[in-house]
Amino acid sequence: MKNYLILFLLLAIAATARAQHNVLLIIADDLGTDYLGFYEDHQDTAAVPNIRKLLSKGVCFTNGMSNPVCSATRAGILTGRYSFRTGVGAVVGGTGGSGVLNINELTIPRLLNIYQPNGIAKANIGKWHLQQAMPMSNLNNPNIMGYDLFAGNFIGQINSYYNWTKVTNGVSANVTTYATTETINDAITWTAAQPDKPFFLWLAVNAPHTPFHLPPAGLHSYTNLSGTQPDINMNPKSYFKASLEALDHELGRLFDSLEAHGQLENTDIIFIGDNGNTMQTAQIADTDKAKGTIYQYGVHVPFVIAGPSVVNPGRVSDALVNTADLFATILELFGYTDWPAQIPVDKPVDSQSILPILKDESTEVRPWAFTEIFNNTPSADDGKTMRNAAYKLLHFDNGHQEFYHLAADPNELNNLLNGALNATELTNYLYLCTEMTTLLGSGSFCNAAVGTDDVAENGNTLSAYPNPFQSHLYVKGSTEEAEFELLNAVGQVVFAGKHLEEQDFSGLVDGVYFLRVLGEKVALIKVKKQ
Repeated sequence: MKNYLILFLLLAIAATARAQHNVLLIIADDLGTDYLGFYEDHQDTAAVPNIRKLLSKGVCFTNGMSNPVCSATRAGILTGRYSFRTGVGAVVGGTGGSGVLNINELTIPRLLNIYQPNGIAKANIGKWHLQQAMPMSNLNNPNIMGYDLFAGNFIGQINSYYNWTKVTNGVSANVTTYATTETINDAITWTAAQPDKPFFLWLAVNAPHTPFHLPPAGLHSYTNLSGTQPDINMNPKSYFKASLEALDHELGRLFDSLEAHGQLENTDIIFIGDNGNTMQTAQIADTDKAKGTIYQYGVHVPFVIAGPSVVNPGRVSDALVNTADLFATILELFGYTDWPAQIPVDKPVDSQSILPILKDESTEVRPWAFTEIFNNTPSADDGKTMRNAAYKLLHFDNGHQEFYHLAADPNELNNLLNGALNATELTNYLYLCTEMTTLLGSGSFCNAAVGTDDVAENGNTLSAYPNPFQSHLYVKGSTEEAEFELLNAVGQVVFAGKHLEEQDFSGLVDGVYFLRVLGEKVALIKVKKQ
């Protein structure tokens, strides 16, 4: 009988271990898609076999969007809120300066502790960069905001990967171990110490961020790099790739440790970049569109989620996903689906869970993606951008706008606002500027000079009257064969068919609408219901 009891207990312990669920978020610093050969838009490639192993176990998102700089992206992930809500619009402590993250924000680790008090281990290892390092009491902020352990560099860029300041739960110390190795060592030690407890690990490595350097031998494949400053200045991309290879090598050690401790098969792994590549490592002709800007090159980042929560792994998704969406996604990966009940009305969350895509239950979770950058000292790059599946609107804080058809112009070379928009382009422009206006809740991002009330693709102008209208609407110049679509400000069709003049629209909500005329003459006409 005693032997049966022991066997039962062992089986119960084994079942508990199998049921343990972990989430590992890996944030690479200053890494766009350019150097990752598994992205179609890559221009170069580095050897990253361990990161590539995630692909067969997960979903690779081709339209991942971040903020243009690190602090803002991290604040968005931690809180699920856009920068205009958190106040972290740029680089904390940077040249232009940014507001810091309020320590009272509701964060992922705080919510996990509400969900399972002391039931989920929570660590933030690596770069923090959400508040200033002074006063010294700030060094405790990661712990105050919900983490059991913080171990890493509190501010942004470290001065040297071989001699840097590390903070561990509020205490500073000088470290001479190679930074990437030290960070991964901490991750291995901490995860191994959680044999029976689910864990959430935010692993924010410094690599491949500057300073460019020669990593230790054995961590990369380069044999022709001297490591001298003149050589680094001449070949920054080679040192960047060496740093990326070293990161991949050390991630391999972490994955091996998870496997050795029976944790890998129960761990969902998220790998992202926090923003695009810098000017020094950019693979585009116009390097002014790199990190720090709202152009694609500044905000298009690798975005891979792999692990046991992924149904039908090995997929590639073109869904629009934002790094801020990781807030809701991580909570729900732990089974916490009722988290919105904890969100205060005056602190709205923008994050959308990606879990339906991971479960292969949906192909999208949002119709548009948004990001922005703003400095305390205004910069010409400050602005906001929103994209849908095919088009992208950029609105700079100085009032300048640009509009691109990303499907045909992924490098954003042809600003469509430099010419006349056709009906499809104008529909998408008005949709995006209206959605941006609704999101921000102030002013208008729709430029009245873009398009007119009368737009025709074949050169023959059509016009709608009366405009504004109350109940009935007519089109001058249309033929009897013409068909019509009336769309509201967010692109929903409220009427489709012929004989527009016979329709009574008195029940429509007052506001701006768009009338699409389809026939021998094709047009998009902006009208107002009042």
